[in-house]
Amino acid sequence: MAAAARARVAHLLRLLQRAACQCPSHSHTYSQAPGFSPSGKTTDYAFEMAVSNIRYGAGVTKEVGMDLQNLGATNVCLMTDKNLSRLPPVQTVMDSLVKNGINFKVYDNVRVEPTDRSFMEAIEFAKKGAFDAYVAVGGGSTMDTCKAANLYASSPHSEFLDYVNAPIGRGKPVTVPLKPLIAVPTTSGTGSETTGVAIFDYEHLKVKTGIASRAIKPTLGLIDPLHTLHMPEGVVANSGFDVLCHALESYTALPYHMRSPCPSNPIARPAYQGSNPISDIWAVHALRIVAKYLKRAVRNPDDLEARSNMHLASAFAGIGFGNAGVHLCHGMSYPISGLVKTYRAKDYNVDHPLVPHGLSVVLTSPAVFMFTAQMSPERHLETAGILGADIRTARTPDAGPVLADTLRKFLFDLDVDDGLAAIGYSKADIPALVKGTLPQERVTKLAPRPQSEEDLSALFEASMKLY
Repeated sequence: MAAAARARVAHLLRLLQRAACQCPSHSHTYSQAPGFSPSGKTTDYAFEMAVSNIRYGAGVTKEVGMDLQNLGATNVCLMTDKNLSRLPPVQTVMDSLVKNGINFKVYDNVRVEPTDRSFMEAIEFAKKGAFDAYVAVGGGSTMDTCKAANLYASSPHSEFLDYVNAPIGRGKPVTVPLKPLIAVPTTSGTGSETTGVAIFDYEHLKVKTGIASRAIKPTLGLIDPLHTLHMPEGVVANSGFDVLCHALESYTALPYHMRSPCPSNPIARPAYQGSNPISDIWAVHALRIVAKYLKRAVRNPDDLEARSNMHLASAFAGIGFGNAGVHLCHGMSYPISGLVKTYRAKDYNVDHPLVPHGLSVVLTSPAVFMFTAQMSPERHLETAGILGADIRTARTPDAGPVLADTLRKFLFDLDVDDGLAAIGYSKADIPALVKGTLPQERVTKLAPRPQSEEDLSALFEASMKLY
């Protein structure tokens, strides 16, 4: 990396650090009294934990037919993508369904990084099929598509934007009963088997958004580590980066009792509520597993111990962020993925340009945590220590630089692309990237530090090069 470029990145990050607000309400610790913001506006006073049932074990996928039989299912939709449809995880599910006398139809047209159009195609299939249960076999794209299909087939008169997050959609609460959905994750990243979130590209605005409701979370997640052995190196790495950022963002998110407004009815309490004592436990535990096993899982496809642990870490982080939420890395990632030009990620067999979700999230992480560190320096230093930094002599003002440098080293060791410039973006793209981040209020408002458009521009610029 050229000396001038290094100096520019360092300068931008110093500006972000110095610009931290030091007023009492945004001081170094979360000292605000529960229940009220400094302006007197009521904030929330409670948080709620919601998570799918989870079953873990090598070979547990073989039980799916019995589960459906126990649910009384007679007409099942099996959703997957074209690549997976030819691989052992899907065959194992089909064998179990046949063995247990379950009638099913296969939908294998799930798009990797789904769009509103691909969601609607799956929804149409689900409506015509009149299914009484669903099975999703795949990564986050498949599980999220299946959640959407189940939702809109169960609410056939709803318009597509009714349940999509505001301000892009109407963000209506889900009040209709859904059919049982069993999720069989084949990657170790999204944690979608545990959450009530479904993410897609809204093509009209070229930006990612989603649906977030506890009502759409799977009935059961079957976490079978044998499925991780088919993942190529690039998929393991990028899905692992999603786990990393889920854990870091949920642990450093705005605390639940500082989030406003306080809901007038429990159904209006969002799935993403802010950091809370239960989510914190899952986030920290997931981060410890990432630190110990991700590099091993990437480098050795036969390391079942490492890949099994990352499969669990994905679910652990999912339980954490599925109730606490994520913030800036994810909010900024959505336009990074949505505005992709020609970049095609290694090890992804797709017919369209693609920035994998985990990669789009992690590329901004050094700049983001430099920016947020002043709001909870103890947590930022703690996570840096978990990831391998020596924090014994670190001071409070060091939190941002220490965590940012630790993340850069972690990414460099795994040969990650050198920032947004390496995946096709330039400074000229920053206004569009900022514009695509602004509607992501569901997550950006959970950042512990408020951000202006100028802040977002600086964060994108600081993320153009990492090393």
